[in-house]
Order: sequence, then C-alpha cells, then structure tokens
Amino acid sequence: MAGVRLDNVRKVFENGHVAVGGASFEAADGELLALVGPSGCGKSTILRMIAGLEGITSGELRIGDRRVNDLSPRDRDVAMVFQSYALYPHMNVYDNLAFGLRLRGTDPASLNSQVRAAAAMLGLETVLDHKPRQLSGGQRQRVALGRALVRNPKVFLLDEPLSNLDAKLRLGMRTEIAKLHRRLGATMVYVTHDQVEAMTLGQRIVVLNAGEIQQIDTPMQLYNEPANLFVAGFLGSPAMNFFRGHVIAGPEPGLACSAGFLPLPANISRHAALPEIVVGVRPEDLRIAPAGGDLGQSLCIQATVESVEPVGNEVFLTVNFAGEERVCRLPPEQLPEPGQRVQLQYASERLRYFDAQTGLRLI
Repeated sequence: MAGVRLDNVRKVFENGHVAVGGASFEAADGELLALVGPSGCGKSTILRMIAGLEGITSGELRIGDRRVNDLSPRDRDVAMVFQSYALYPHMNVYDNLAFGLRLRGTDPASLNSQVRAAAAMLGLETVLDHKPRQLSGGQRQRVALGRALVRNPKVFLLDEPLSNLDAKLRLGMRTEIAKLHRRLGATMVYVTHDQVEAMTLGQRIVVLNAGEIQQIDTPMQLYNEPANLFVAGFLGSPAMNFFRGHVIAGPEPGLACSAGFLPLPANISRHAALPEIVVGVRPEDLRIAPAGGDLGQSLCIQATVESVEPVGNEVFLTVNFAGEERVCRLPPEQLPEPGQRVQLQYASERLRYFDAQTGLRLI
C-alpha cells in the first residue's frame, strides 16, 4: 500500500473555471480519508486527478514515493470504484471480477484464486454465475468493489459508490466498506456529498466548498470545532442553529438579533467591536428548561413550538424565536404541543462564535 499526497494541486478547465484551487492534503498509508462537500465543490475532480483520468493544471501529486503527475492511469497502481458500478452486462460476476486480471495476463490458477478470495470476502460466492441484471443494487456495488479488490492496488478510490442505493442498502454497504478497510488496512480515498457517510467512514475528512479546502480533521473535531460557518452548517443533521446580530456588552450581555435578544456569557464582550457576529448552537444543545427548575449556569430564551417530529429514539422540535425557526433535538419524553411557549436552555460552553463578514470562527 501507499499514501497519497497533494501539494497545491490546481485544476483549471479550458473555459477558465477553477474546479480545484490549490488542494494540499495527505491520505496516510492505510488511512480511509473522506472528501465531502456539495455538488460542484471539486471533490470528484480531485479523485479523478489522483486516478489520472483528469490532467493537473499545476502542483504536485505523489502516490507513495513517486511523483505521478504525468503517469498514465494504468501505471499509477490505483483502483477506482464508480457511482454507476460500471459492470459489463454481458459478463457474469466471475468474469466481471476477473476482467482486469485477464488484461494484465495473470495466470489462470492465480486468477481463479484471487477472484474466489474476493468473492468470499464480499459474500458473492453464490452469485458468481449471475449476470448484473440478476443482482440487487447492493450486490452490484459489491461486485464493483470486488473488481477493484482483486487487483490489490496501492490505493482505492471510491467516487460516491453508495449514492444509487436506498437508505437501508447504504447503511449495510457503509458497514461492508468499513469492515473491508479494517481487514485490508488499505489506503482509501472516499468521495461523497453525504456528510453522514463521511462522518461514519472517514478516519479524517477533507471538507470542500467551491474548489477550496475549508477544513481537514477527524469527524468529531470537525463537528465540535468547525473552522468556519460553512463547516458548521454543512456537518450535522439537523444543521446547527445560527443567530446573527451585534454584541451588547454590559451587566446582561447578549446578541441583539433582528427581532430578539440572545443572552450570552460575559466573555462575549471581547467581540463587541465587531459590526456583526453569528452565534451557533447544535440542536442537541438546546433543551427545554424544567418548569421552576434551577438553570444553574445555563442561559435561556423564550420560543413558540411550531412542530413536533418524533422519530423513535429522538424528537425534532421546531420552534419560533424572534420570527425565525430553530430546531432542537430532544430525547423521547413528554413534549409540548404546537403553539405552546417554552423556555429553552443552553450551556455557554457549547456555543460557537463566527465573524459574520469572513465566516471564520472567532477564538
């Protein structure tokens, strides 16, 4: 296996569009690194540049200790799994798995051994004589993974491999990919627009937007300590609640919003000179205050319940504060009714502050 390193890699298309504006990161040997971001952010372009399917405008790309900018795809020793499976419909599963090995001139005995080992690893032994049309979506995706697996490449590249599957199959295949990675100890670069996939699979995550890297870190560090407004809003479902306004310093400090006041801790006064800031709080950090209970060090606001959405092990509560909707994630317990006024409490240490003009996190 080998790591992958990008040093200020750029991709500018002939029409002048900057698809990737100077990406620098490293997928360590044996690491599963996820690239995540909205459509058009450049994540698939980066993957295609690593595979050699897209030219590099500038910068350096290394796989292991080799500079591969000008190497053809076949000489890079990488295997790519596509969103569309890309299986040969006229071949059965065995022949789809064996196709790449035959092209490389692998001897029949070794070929058979590698194909059957990959099939056993992916639970495909009983469908080796089936054509792709006879398979479920999850089985087709496992064949696509198996075709990459039998080649024993230095690096696996996965381009939104689960986006064509339904929710239940996606969950199952996420588990399969995670187990496969642990078993192989392989270097994997995994592209997805789904932040849940990125958070559950990636040992580290590269968050991209508009061709620029926003932040690189472990899943929980990104979730708890986002570097800017984009990362804070992109990671998390439901998304982080944002309150925009200017700081009011004094004995009762807080944020003056368009139609309300958000109480804040005393140390917010250091940001009073900024014309506008954004305060973020995760849905699970907004709680209904107990009636007549001691709030302790918590702060609170008054809001009106708009809707209650029970989803089994948790409940999403949409409330109206200052004319804008906010979302709370609560445990399943006795809940208020729509239209009811509630007091929401939040701990000051769970708040995150951002410069409204630059979007950057405030320290």
